Amino acid sequence: QILGEMDDLNLGVLVNLSGGSGARLRQTVDTFRKAYPKRFAVFANLDFDGINAPDWGEKAAAQLAQDVKYGAQGLKFFKNFGMDVAAGGKRVPVDDPKLDPVFEVCAREGIPVLIHVAEPAQFFEPHDKYNERWLELKLRPGRKRPPEPSFETLIAERDRLVKRHPKVNFIYAHMGWHGNDLQRLGKLFDDNPNLFVDVAAVLYELGRVPHSGRAFMIKYADRILFGKDSYRPEEFPYYWRVFETKDEYFDYYRRYHAHWQLYGLDLPDDVLKKLYHKNALRLIPGIDPSIFPE
Repeated sequence: QILGEMDDLNLGVLVNLSGGSGARLRQTVDTFRKAYPKRFAVFANLDFDGINAPDWGEKAAAQLAQDVKYGAQGLKFFKNFGMDVAAGGKRVPVDDPKLDPVFEVCAREGIPVLIHVAEPAQFFEPHDKYNERWLELKLRPGRKRPPEPSFETLIAERDRLVKRHPKVNFIYAHMGWHGNDLQRLGKLFDDNPNLFVDVAAVLYELGRVPHSGRAFMIKYADRILFGKDSYRPEEFPYYWRVFETKDEYFDYYRRYHAHWQLYGLDLPDDVLKKLYHKNALRLIPGIDPSIFPE
């Protein structure tokens, strides 16, 4: 679908975060690069099969190095890591040292790591009238998480990982699930110069705090990237409206995510350029800057 629509769209670059590894990665790179050489970036993923083996980390690192040589421009960790990936029947923590060889490759090759850890904190909390995501959990009961590992356990592991690898640029997906606590996220930025976030699927958080949200986006303009969970062209205008306008009290596109109204942040042009493309150009190697405005 995306490849078929590219000729009709005035887009910059789309990032495929599901490139896989090995033969699958090569096929993904060939498919997207041959069709539109300048319009796609591809991230690799790890294969956790056999993670219980003593030499898994070294093998995974070697495979990632090969994937980068073939064209991978970053590494993506999906949300199963930390919650469901297990070795010998025991959950593998996000900061497990057996992955250190992988992150050493990321540092050496200069590729970013986009990491999705946990889910919204409310998914770990009781499903009662005090839970802000009550409707979503009612409609999507499979999203409810067991109490262990807890949200705070997963977040602590994630943050220790970032601190242990200061030469790796980490991108927290979904603003690290701290879009509802910008003070906490700001402290993480202050403590970790190698930390960045994307705004995928958390527009509803920024759009309800137009004053503090605007100040935060301006203060940390160099650390925030535009992101979207899925390619749905009809949803993009909601992002433009929140980031670019002064509009007040308008609907979000998915009611079970946000039962409140949104407000525009009216971000300055220099901040918008960093959000939309300049930060990505700094972090992701191989993107052609000529297809973006100055």
